[in-house]
Amino acid sequence: MKIAMGADHAGYRLKDELKPFIESLGHEVVDYGCNCADSVDYPDYALKVCEEVVSGGADKGILICGTGIGMTIAANKVPGIRCALVNDLFSAKATREHNDSNVLSLGERVVGPGVAQEIVKIWLETEFSNGERHLGRIGKVKALEDKYAIHP
Repeated sequence: MKIAMGADHAGYRLKDELKPFIESLGHEVVDYGCNCADSVDYPDYALKVCEEVVSGGADKGILICGTGIGMTIAANKVPGIRCALVNDLFSAKATREHNDSNVLSLGERVVGPGVAQEIVKIWLETEFSNGERHLGRIGKVKALEDKYAIHP
């Protein structure tokens, strides 16, 4: 699987720690930055990763900032993205099974590297349950996206 990753200045260290771990699981990682502690704007990196996911250039995306909140908000503005902020193992599994999330958001200041690795592993390995009720709910989310989309 091809995984697009992005982080801001408050998340790049965790991103850099997770990359070799994800590759050790057999996945390809494409790093969209940032790669330093200089202040940057998280929406710029969320957009790069999310555009790669919705275009099909990457199978899934992982975003990291200080709390994960800003990245999640920015990512979910991109039509076709279902980004979940995850801080625990149960939610990592549930968001894949029930919501078919295609982008994972983590907070470097919230979860340590060990827990982050476990979250990522579960999230990458869990399949969408594809049940009728879950498909229906995702369809309703898509309908909301379509209803409020601004078309030029």
